[in-house]
Amino acid sequence: MPAPVKFAYWVPNVSGGLVTSTIEQRTDWGYAYNRELAVLAENNGFEYALSQVRYMASYGAEYQHESTSFSLALLLATERLKVIAAVHPGLWHPGVLAKLGATADHLSQGRFAVNVVSGWFKGEFTALGEPWLEHDERYRRAEEFIRALRQIWTEDHTELAGDFYRLRDFSLKPKPLNTPERPHPEIFQGGNSTAAREMAGRVSDWYFSNGRDFDGVAEQLADVRAAARQAGRIAPKFGLNGFLIARDTEAEARDTLREIIAKADREAVDGFGAAVKQAGRSTADGKGMWENSTFEDLVQYNDGFRTGLIGTPEQVAERIVAYRKLGVDLLLLGFLHYHEEVAYFGKRVLPLVRELEARLGDDEPEAATAPV
Repeated sequence: MPAPVKFAYWVPNVSGGLVTSTIEQRTDWGYAYNRELAVLAENNGFEYALSQVRYMASYGAEYQHESTSFSLALLLATERLKVIAAVHPGLWHPGVLAKLGATADHLSQGRFAVNVVSGWFKGEFTALGEPWLEHDERYRRAEEFIRALRQIWTEDHTELAGDFYRLRDFSLKPKPLNTPERPHPEIFQGGNSTAAREMAGRVSDWYFSNGRDFDGVAEQLADVRAAARQAGRIAPKFGLNGFLIARDTEAEARDTLREIIAKADREAVDGFGAAVKQAGRSTADGKGMWENSTFEDLVQYNDGFRTGLIGTPEQVAERIVAYRKLGVDLLLLGFLHYHEEVAYFGKRVLPLVRELEARLGDDEPEAATAPV
């Protein structure tokens, strides 16, 4: 039987909610709200939370809490939840992050993880006086960052003479915890481009995809697994972004989606689209994140509507399990009204997902964790 699908949620540590719309979003970027949300989430079926990373105001996100410190605060407020801190190579040094991660891992008894973001927002880098690399170079830097991070966390002494980072007999003590679940904090990585897929196959523990339908997921899974085979590795696990709108009736859910888009902050969505479309156009093969996203897709800035988790609890659960059968290991979810909808998910959607999974029997999908 396939392992049950896991669930993560986007931590709203950035103002503006998860959709760029003037629709009411009962959410808050402050710590008190997020502390309560983290406890609620771990009691309603969520194993992971992902703290977003932004360093300055942009596209409807006026205020932002820093991701690593916020993640540690959430770890200390919870008992089981694993919290993933998003970081940017180029703004972090892998040795400095390795030190922070080891400490956070000890304080949380092995629940710290990291998401290595290659970077899409040029303005953040230039505002901080850091060079902006073109798309494929950003992924080369991110890959070197991950290689350095893993070596620091697992080996007594690190030597690296790379194109972006240099380490000379660097030693980290204490190391992060080595647990039965993982030998070091899990390393996540996002991206939809060819460079991202190939990098994930070579170095990452988890690959995050923007929102995608079944065909898009199948294509990405095949590419990532092929890259892992070529590198002689076990393929990374696969995480998929989705914005979940579960309501008692399908009409209610569809009406909510229509209202979100009708009340979109057009100026902010257009500005975000202009900033990120270059991510796809600047790749070697013209294929990358957001390269074919419509205005409606970009209202949820990680294409979350495209995953199609919109409808009754039964409809949403069936679609989640269909993604699991394809090979998706984790759903990274966003919500309009976090507290109410996380609780609704735990009460109404999750039991149906587990019931459907139990019926799968021994019809195992081609698991992303199987040897390749």
